[in-house]
Amino acid sequence: MKFYIATDHAGYNLKDYTAQLLKEKGCEVIDLGPFSEDRVDYPDYAVKVSKAVLEDSGAHGILICGSGIGMSMAANRHSGIRAALCHDAYTATVARAHNDANVLCFGERIIGKGVCESILDAWLKGSFEGGRHETRVEKIEAIQQSTH
Repeated sequence: MKFYIATDHAGYNLKDYTAQLLKEKGCEVIDLGPFSEDRVDYPDYAVKVSKAVLEDSGAHGILICGSGIGMSMAANRHSGIRAALCHDAYTATVARAHNDANVLCFGERIIGKGVCESILDAWLKGSFEGGRHETRVEKIEAIQQSTH
């Protein structure tokens, strides 16, 4: 599985750990920044990851900020992006299974390294169930199309 990853300054410290875990699990990881702890604006990095995921069919994104809220809000402005804010393995599992999420968001100030690993494991094991969930995902996409 291929991941594009980015953070803001509040998620910077968890980015390298997350990328290393993914690589150890056999994933390809492309780091879109930032590359220092200097203050940056999270929407700029949400755009980078969202565009990369949309342009690279089958790829996933990971966005980390302090809470994960801002990143998920900014990423979800892009038609075709289904960014899920996950705080544990259960939310990561249902984000993939029920919502066909393609961008994982979490907050460095909310989760620790152990929870991060369990979220990634759940995301990697998960897949979209389709069925009744397919109609719901299609309705989400229709909302985005009608508002742009």
